Amino acid sequence: MTRGARALVVCPDIRAQRRDDDPDARLEEAKGLALAIGIVVAEAYIIPVREVRPNTLFGEGQVQRIATDCELHEAELVIVDGALSPIQQRNLEEKIGRKVIDRTGLILEIFGERAATAEGRLQVELAHLDYQASRLVRSWTHLERQRGGFGFLGGPGETQIEADRRLIRDRMAKLRRELEQVRKTRELHRKRRGRAPWPVIALVGYTNAGKSTLFNRLTGADVMAEDLLFATLDPTMRAITLPGVEKAILSDTVGFISDLPTQLVAAFRATLEEVTAADIVLHVRDIANPDSASQKKQVLQVLSDLGVIDEEDGEGEPTTILEVWNKWDLLDDELREELSGVAANNEKVMPISAVTGEGIERLREKLGAVLTQGARRHSLMIPASDGARIAWLHAHGEVLSDNDGGQGADGPMRHIEVRLTEKEWGRFETL
Repeated sequence: MTRGARALVVCPDIRAQRRDDDPDARLEEAKGLALAIGIVVAEAYIIPVREVRPNTLFGEGQVQRIATDCELHEAELVIVDGALSPIQQRNLEEKIGRKVIDRTGLILEIFGERAATAEGRLQVELAHLDYQASRLVRSWTHLERQRGGFGFLGGPGETQIEADRRLIRDRMAKLRRELEQVRKTRELHRKRRGRAPWPVIALVGYTNAGKSTLFNRLTGADVMAEDLLFATLDPTMRAITLPGVEKAILSDTVGFISDLPTQLVAAFRATLEEVTAADIVLHVRDIANPDSASQKKQVLQVLSDLGVIDEEDGEGEPTTILEVWNKWDLLDDELREELSGVAANNEKVMPISAVTGEGIERLREKLGAVLTQGARRHSLMIPASDGARIAWLHAHGEVLSDNDGGQGADGPMRHIEVRLTEKEWGRFETL
């Protein structure tokens, strides 16, 4: 797909498919996906579909309208914001005379361009191959010149197509093995962090909700944060300091989206497993987006699929989930006042603006309070020579005092007053 290509974006509104989100919001999101990969949206509109046509999805008149608009707006590409079968995609290309790509193909293109790490590229390639496997008949039209198969059975190029399918299957099997090794390595890293141990805070949310901007605000990092869908793909982790917590790990994850291709849900499961190991999940919401409620539902569905929350009540156990209402600065005075009342009555809601910094300090205090809740005061006498355990207490607990403890059986002692959570106290006792 060429950057700068002109495209016609059509959003099918299928009567038989009941959806919570607004068709206009879906159309805007489809345009955002196109812009995210450098495509020029020449025209975009919604097409009501009363009855799905198995050959083309749209009716004959609608297909003709698309073809005419492509000529009128000089569009060389048609983006259909929905799922197309290989047959529908091929037939639409023949009738319109333009390349046609569906929502899954478009998202795969974005992921392929954005993946920066080796793991991300493996995941994207696996998803691409899974998507392309069912479309080989369309992809290999140049094989019409060949006569494949044995005897009189089999169509043109069948032998070559089967060979390519076998190559794809072999490559996918190899990628799955490599990703399984990545998953095991990630699990080892999680276990190592668990022994360290530092609490982990994971940022999740709908794509373009402002997760990376918040990540940069909290860590002082310079992660790519733009007004683009899927600006961040690969997980990023940084250490941060919070009130009462000397060190915590903040993790930025890939953004969620409605109708995320099944190939990508499976491929990125290893990345999203970071969320399942987090002590706190920060659900970042674009509260200024009119479709914010629907986006929240999509995110909770993914978290439920991962087993982070219970699907019925939306609560996570033992993981704490806090809602961060981002882009507070974009609200008008009336809506801000209304939502302020709602937030004031919910201790798990934090209104902020990651851009201006409004509410960030309160969020930091809340994170520190959650991570240190249930902490008890302990009075300890530790040999001064045991530098490792003393350093551990300073790194993981709230040290209230550290004084000379006189002489003990093991030599000079330190008298340390420290506040530790039950989890940290248990880890300290194993040192």
